[in-house]
Amino acid sequence: MFKKVITNQTKTMILLMAVFTTVILIFGGSVYFSIVNFSHQRFYELLKIRTTTIVQIEKNKELLDLPENYVLNSTNDEELPMERDYVFAVPTDSNFSHISQKIHIPDTFFRNIIKKGEANFNDEEFYYIGQTFRYQNKDYIAIASAKNHYVVHYLGFLKRTLITCMILSIFFSMIFSFYLSKTLFKPILKITGKVKEISSENLHLRLEPQPGNKELNELVETFNTMLTRIETSFETQNHLIGNVSHELRTPLTSIMGEADVALSITRTAEEYKETLEIILDEAEKLDKKIKALLLIAQTGFDGKIQKIDRVRMDQLLWDVIETLRRIDSRNNIFLDISMLPDNPKKLKVQGNEQLLHLAVANIINNGCKYSNHQQVRVSLGATDTDLYIIIKDTGIGIPQSEMNKIYDPFFRASNTRNYEGYGIGLPLARNIVRMHNGELLVSSNENEGTTVQMRFPSLYGTLMNLDNS
Repeated sequence: MFKKVITNQTKTMILLMAVFTTVILIFGGSVYFSIVNFSHQRFYELLKIRTTTIVQIEKNKELLDLPENYVLNSTNDEELPMERDYVFAVPTDSNFSHISQKIHIPDTFFRNIIKKGEANFNDEEFYYIGQTFRYQNKDYIAIASAKNHYVVHYLGFLKRTLITCMILSIFFSMIFSFYLSKTLFKPILKITGKVKEISSENLHLRLEPQPGNKELNELVETFNTMLTRIETSFETQNHLIGNVSHELRTPLTSIMGEADVALSITRTAEEYKETLEIILDEAEKLDKKIKALLLIAQTGFDGKIQKIDRVRMDQLLWDVIETLRRIDSRNNIFLDISMLPDNPKKLKVQGNEQLLHLAVANIINNGCKYSNHQQVRVSLGATDTDLYIIIKDTGIGIPQSEMNKIYDPFFRASNTRNYEGYGIGLPLARNIVRMHNGELLVSSNENEGTTVQMRFPSLYGTLMNLDNS
C-alpha cells in the first residue's frame, strides 16, 4: 500500500524539495553568518580607532602620572553607542584582579593585552578592545568599549526576515517541485497509457513522439521498432500456419496418390519410371516450399541480421539486374538514374547485402514474370534521410478485392494461375525491408500493372542525426 502511494513522481518531488530546501538553508545561513562576522569585524575596527585616539589624547597631556590600579574613565565625547573608555597604569605585579572586579572585565583579557599588545573581548552586549602603550618609561593600557546596536537590534531583524523568506521559499519550492515532477512524468504516463492499450489484437498501434524530448523519443522509436518486428512475426505466424498445411499437403497427397496407383497393380518398367518422375517432381516442389518456409520463418520470427554492412544500393541494383538477366535473357529491365542525388553518400544504407539482394530481386523478378517480360522500370532516388527504390511494371496487376491478402505467405492472386510461383516473394521482401527499418508499399490495378515502392533509412541521414545530437 505504502509503495503504491510513494510513486516515482512522489519521490522526484520529495528529492527536488530536499535539494531546494538545502540550497535555501545554505544560502540563508551563509548570508546571516557573513553579515554577523562582518559586523563584528567592523565594530572592532571602530573600537580600535577609538583606542588609538584615546592613546593619542593621553600622550598629548602634559602630565600622565596615573598610579597603579587606578582606572580613568575617559572624558572624551562619546562617539559610539554607550561608549566607555578606560586608561590605567599596568600594575608592577601584573595582578589585574582589582581592576577586573572594578570594571567587570575578566582578568584574562588584560593578560592577553599584555602578552599580545592588543586583544579584544565581548560579552552579551558590550565589545572591548585594548592595547598597551608606553609613555615616559611607564606602561599603560587603554581600553575602548561600546554596545553593538547593529548586532543586538538589526541582526535580530535580519534573522527574522531571513527565516520568513526561507519559509516562503520552501513553500514555493514545494509547489514548483510538484509542478516540475508532474511535467517530467506526464509524457511517461502518456506513453505508459498507450502501451497498455497495445495487445495482440491491435499490434498496428504505435507510440507518438514527444515534442522536444530527445531521450524519450529514442525510447519511443526503439519500442515502435520492436512492435514492428513483433507485428511482422505475429502476422507471419498467423498466415503461415493457415497456409502451410494446405501447401505441404498438396504435394504429399500427390506423392502418396501416385505411389498407391503404382502399387495397386503390376506395371511396366516404363510406367514405374513415369510414376517415379512424377513423385520426384512433387518432392522437389515440396523441398522448395519447405526451404521457402524456413526462409520466411528466419526473417519473420527471428528478426536478426547476422552481418551488417554499409551497402551501396546503386551497385546492389546493378548486381540484381545482371543476375536476373543472366537467369532469363527475356527479362527487360530499365534502370532509371535520373533521380540519383549529387552526393553518392546518400545511396548507402546499413544492412545485410544478401537479404537486400534477395528482397529487391524478388520484386523485380515478379515484375518481369507477371508482365510477360515487358519492360520493368526501376528508379533509384534519395533524400537527406531516406533512399527510395520504385519498381514499376505494366503486367497483369492485382485485383483490388485481393490486395488485403498480398502479404499472406503462399497467397497467389486469382489471375496468376498461368504463372509459376509459390506466393512467398512479396511477404519475404516486406519482412526483409522491415528488418532494415524500412517500408514497402504496393499499389496495383488489374491489367494495368503494379508499382512497388521500397524505402530505407539512408546511412547519410543517420550519421547527420548523430552529428546534430
